[in-house]
Amino acid sequence: MDTIHEEEQPHNAVSPIDARRPWNSLVEKVAESILNEVEFTGGTTVDSRRIGATQSHKNKKHLLQILICRNEAEKCLIETSINSVRVSIKVKQADELENILAKKFLRFLSMRAEAFQVLRRKPVQGYDLSFLITNYHCEDMQKHKLIDFIVQFMEDIDKEISELKLSVNTRGRLVATEFLKQFI
Repeated sequence: MDTIHEEEQPHNAVSPIDARRPWNSLVEKVAESILNEVEFTGGTTVDSRRIGATQSHKNKKHLLQILICRNEAEKCLIETSINSVRVSIKVKQADELENILAKKFLRFLSMRAEAFQVLRRKPVQGYDLSFLITNYHCEDMQKHKLIDFIVQFMEDIDKEISELKLSVNTRGRLVATEFLKQFI
């Protein structure tokens, strides 16, 4: 398995979205090059649902596995097979609150996986989200749009979890202030 680590960047006054941009850009470039190189052939259908060879329990052969690590908490695993590419993402969860928020939010999204077409209900073990791009998706949709969707999805999840954390902290501060007013 190939591993790519993002270069260490000096810590300046940069927004969290801007700080993640090089990592998201690297994931985008690697996924784009893999999708352009993979020759999709064949296809499998299980329970009237298309699955790729990366999803099949019978086929454990992957042509290529690339692990892109931003740090221990954020990773992206890209696996290819003869008829699919699976992109698995581990979302940053720095503390217990982010862990709870991410778990609830990602569970909410996985319950609606059908609406996203390429999102899997159950991610790869050790990851929070998995996307499966099959040969059928590449025939029906533009490859660069699929990659843009995945990268935008990654950015939006990070942003949404950060906003949820701020909201919870703000509400907690207001509740604590109101509670402590009775003792003054």
